[in-house]
Amino acid sequence: MNDEFLILNIREYLKQGESGENILKQIFSTFSCSKNLDVERFLREQAINFTKKNQSVTYVVLSPEEGQILGYFTITIKPISVNADYFSNTVKRKIARVSEQNEDSGNYSLSAYLIAQLGRNFENDLKGTITGQELLELAFEKIRDLQYMAGGMVVFLEAEENEKLMDFYEKKNGFKRFNTKETKSAMAGTHTLIQLLKVL
Repeated sequence: MNDEFLILNIREYLKQGESGENILKQIFSTFSCSKNLDVERFLREQAINFTKKNQSVTYVVLSPEEGQILGYFTITIKPISVNADYFSNTVKRKIARVSEQNEDSGNYSLSAYLIAQLGRNFENDLKGTITGQELLELAFEKIRDLQYMAGGMVVFLEAEENEKLMDFYEKKNGFKRFNTKETKSAMAGTHTLIQLLKVL
């Protein structure tokens, strides 16, 4: 249990019906992420519907005393195809345990935990209240809880090819690139995301 932050599954609000949904919308309205407007837009416009439809689940990270939103992360499970040529033998063996290998391509097909969104609140009075590392660790903790109940060991995410981001995920947190993905964004148009995975 993390005493420094309060982590809440937004389902806790949604099960209260319209009143809970209105509280969520109020909380979300105080979230600002000028560094990535797609992260801000997802929380305000899509997180509730995605959770209602079981497409993903969003967790808000609040300050225990004031109840201010410091950040959030969204988790789901998705299928991926991995070319394991660039991974160590140890990682290959672990991936092989939870996947099927295509005989023709050699790629591994598996379901993995996707950290679909990860965002900090950059409102002026909240800057520095949580780091990207702390937010990522909270997402890992939640995924480990899911692992305990349902198994699985691979987590992945998709990020812009940005030197600072790649340094954060690859060098500081042990993620490895395995593919790229073309995506469309309301804010950035069509662009390429780097797909990275980690065995937890």
